[in-house]
Amino acid sequence: MLSPPYRYLPSTFRLYTPALARLIARKTPRARLFTTASTPTTSRPYTFHIGASWAGKPEDPALEAKVPFPPDTLIGAWRDRMLKHPKSVKSVDAGEDFFFVQQVFASLRRFVPPLLTRFLFLVLEGVSFGVADGVGGWVESGVDPALFSQALMYHAHRYSRNAWAGEPEIDPTMDYEEREQIEGWEMTPYECLDLAYGGVLREKYVQAGSSTACIVSLNASSGVLRSANLGDSGFSIIRQTSIIHRQISQTHFFNCPRQLTKLPTKSGRRFARACVDSPSEADIYEAKLRDGDIVVAYTDGFSDNVFPSEMVTICSLVARGGRTEDEQVQDMADRMVEYSRLCMKSKTRVSPFEREASRQGMYFRGGKPDDVTVIVGLIRET
Repeated sequence: MLSPPYRYLPSTFRLYTPALARLIARKTPRARLFTTASTPTTSRPYTFHIGASWAGKPEDPALEAKVPFPPDTLIGAWRDRMLKHPKSVKSVDAGEDFFFVQQVFASLRRFVPPLLTRFLFLVLEGVSFGVADGVGGWVESGVDPALFSQALMYHAHRYSRNAWAGEPEIDPTMDYEEREQIEGWEMTPYECLDLAYGGVLREKYVQAGSSTACIVSLNASSGVLRSANLGDSGFSIIRQTSIIHRQISQTHFFNCPRQLTKLPTKSGRRFARACVDSPSEADIYEAKLRDGDIVVAYTDGFSDNVFPSEMVTICSLVARGGRTEDEQVQDMADRMVEYSRLCMKSKTRVSPFEREASRQGMYFRGGKPDDVTVIVGLIRET
């Protein structure tokens, strides 16, 4: 006999063993855009609370007008939905940056009869998110740099939504045949980046461009973080008041990051200055997270203007506010973006970019104006 709450399930479930009924009963309701905490029915050891914020830099009227994806295209419609996420930072768009946040599910399909198709059985296995920064130098060639970063994040979202964030947790009391009926595959951030890049290369609307990228996946069963990073976007892991990991930037030389690139196929021009890097050159990282850990992913508009210690201070101050986890992570992301915008406008405050320029024997004063995107994830053990 099924124990509560499973005894209240439709009678059709009695066709299955109790173990199988328990598994397919773990139906995850449609969550808000960035709320990725597991519900009690998903029974996963870890939950994740995600916040995102962004701000594009002021546009230069001397540059050519942008030609964005039309809103009636798949990428244009998805872009507009992502930009509707509520945040306190006032900004029209993300500029040449973009991002994605995607819940990752394992689906239970084949053994569900047509009678139960209205019960779509999805088991929340984790969350995947990423940031990308379109290289602005393409503006000189008449190319909108935002197209590449938006397309890259769209395809990363598309590939990751039907894949596991790691090895799925399966009920050990189930029969072997029943375990085999779970569909999906384990998607590492590197594989996601590689597939997404291939999607951009096939995208006809993106004729040329390049972008940095950082993709992170969090596994709700194991608490394992996996990442792939190419270029000078990156992420940090904060534990209590210390940074236990900070992604090192990849560059060819100062202020020239490694980047995924698409060159025009029908152009007779040569792009001698273009850097063409491969997803295989991305830095791969893996770590086991703990309760209370904070993961912050960002583009260089943040890391070039805000020191790591300042990022930790912002998280600590917000955490003392006593708000809900979802409110905390969104407030952290908003404050980081707001603070980076203040820093990039200052010419009297020493910035990380100024300090690095000095190490390279170059002169630069104050903050570096740029687009900025930040995603904050808070990890909780259930």
